[in-house]
Amino acid sequence: QVQLVESGGGLVQPGESLRLSCATSGLLFWFYGMSWYRQAPGKERELVAVISRGGGSTNYADSVKGRFTISRDNNKNTLYLQMNSLKLEDTGVYYCKADGSMVYWGQGTQVTVSS
Repeated sequence: QVQLVESGGGLVQPGESLRLSCATSGLLFWFYGMSWYRQAPGKERELVAVISRGGGSTNYADSVKGRFTISRDNNKNTLYLQMNSLKLEDTGVYYCKADGSMVYWGQGTQVTVSS
């Protein structure tokens, strides 16, 4: 059974940092391109960051470039998202996604940025 479990979300003030993790099991992690998405209240889910299977290639939404860093540890089957200089508009539920022969989603973790 494939599982993607996000963690690390929480309530922070603007300018603070959070590190999200997505622990996977039941899949060959290194075969999958991985990404983070987020969904703000009343808005569609949007792509935040993507990382290649080997981790050598990354891409980011313009809104998070220079503030967020996506990474992966293929030995630990885990995906990460380091989020710095958080803004109010970063608030939302953050999901990890595995793209390969199949597509899998995690259940999401809430990030709330509020003063």
